[in-house]
Amino acid sequence: MVKKRSSFSNSLQSIQGRRAALELSIGTVVILVIGMSMLILGLVLVRQIFTGATYNVNTINDKVKDQISKLFQENGKSAVYLAEHKANPSQGSEWGVAFAIKNVETGTSQASQFTYEVKSSTLSSDCQGLTPQKADGWIKSRKTGSATLNPGESGYFIVRFSIPADAPLCIVPYDIEIRKNNQPYTRDFFDLVVES
Repeated sequence: MVKKRSSFSNSLQSIQGRRAALELSIGTVVILVIGMSMLILGLVLVRQIFTGATYNVNTINDKVKDQISKLFQENGKSAVYLAEHKANPSQGSEWGVAFAIKNVETGTSQASQFTYEVKSSTLSSDCQGLTPQKADGWIKSRKTGSATLNPGESGYFIVRFSIPADAPLCIVPYDIEIRKNNQPYTRDFFDLVVES
């Protein structure tokens, strides 16, 4: 009788052990399924966010290019995408100035090499303590650049500025000197009107 009870007890413990193992396995599978579902949903969400952001940036770029193309009707060789050639950055901010160069040459199919350089122009007396070297130091990227353009083709550029927090509140003029095949081609300008 004692043997039967211990055998029954062992069988019962074995069944309970298997049942616990099965419950643990089912719980693990459920957790894995939920985890994979959350991972997939997270990846889909991140992909949609980046796709939307890329679309918005491309749309903005296309609209800026369209506006610059309209400006070419006024000057034919270069165009700065700023109302009245004036940007209004505030102290301690970053700013970008978009412009384009167009190869207006006709009668040939040969491409030309265009280069540009952006540098500050004559500063007014309002800009106390600001030197041309300091103003040129505000340019953080694309101070110079180049592009090979076929006749009738346009090249689009953006110059990025970082305005210091202690910049004087004044108008800082900049010139864009453009050369074609190392020969003067055209010149354009814009003003940074630093605000508080």
